[in-house]
Amino acid sequence: MSSRPSFDRRELAGPFDIVGDVHGCADELELLLEKLGYDVAWDGDQVSVTPPAGRTLVFVGDLTDRGPRTPDVLRIAMAMREDGTALCVEGNHDNKFARWLNGANVKTAHGLQMSIDQMAAEDPAFHARARKYFAGLPPYLWLDGGRLVVVHAGLKKEMLGRSDGKVRSFALYGDTTGETDGFGFPVRRNWALEHDGEPAIVYGHVAAPDVQAVNNTWCIDTGCCFGGALTALRWPEKELVSVPAARVHYSPNRPLVDRTR
Repeated sequence: MSSRPSFDRRELAGPFDIVGDVHGCADELELLLEKLGYDVAWDGDQVSVTPPAGRTLVFVGDLTDRGPRTPDVLRIAMAMREDGTALCVEGNHDNKFARWLNGANVKTAHGLQMSIDQMAAEDPAFHARARKYFAGLPPYLWLDGGRLVVVHAGLKKEMLGRSDGKVRSFALYGDTTGETDGFGFPVRRNWALEHDGEPAIVYGHVAAPDVQAVNNTWCIDTGCCFGGALTALRWPEKELVSVPAARVHYSPNRPLVDRTR
């Protein structure tokens, strides 16, 4: 009997607190966790996070780059995974960061150089722990009896249950046309406009001034690293909780836009 794929966690019913793209903004993550009722305790460079009874944290990916404290974001995410209190899907920034960790020659644009500079202060054991963590991230999570999907950039309903290269690419980058816009970024189709409403899909990747809620899909990347906010969606309550960014950590290369239409 084959084991269930890592993305299929339908047996987990929650409740969940789903956190948008953190991008190295550990100060704001700690504030958001506290607002959600989690207790964050540091002992030197070790951290423990105690959730409210029964709740599980879920990250939509892009833990790294652009913000000032990527290693501490990783410490929080890794400690919570080891304690069984948090899940995470792979983001495109995490994918590239992991390739750098593994020695690949990657371009250091879009904030990766900031992560590289911060990781220079970390010992080899921390690098190894991070490599192992990223290697275990699924492309998406199928949760709550199939009623909820958490993914970084998006997923079409017909892709559920699969993890082939096409699905992984869509999960990391969304529905791209192959063209680039005037700012040099991929032109994206808004796949959420065609979603039929079931299951609920919570994702990030494309920062916007506010949560983008379309057809029971929720884009909760509200641009914390760009001076916006860090946002969580509570499930099944569908309650939004956010904290404002402390400052602009990384200047956006293009304006944030409303994609609900």
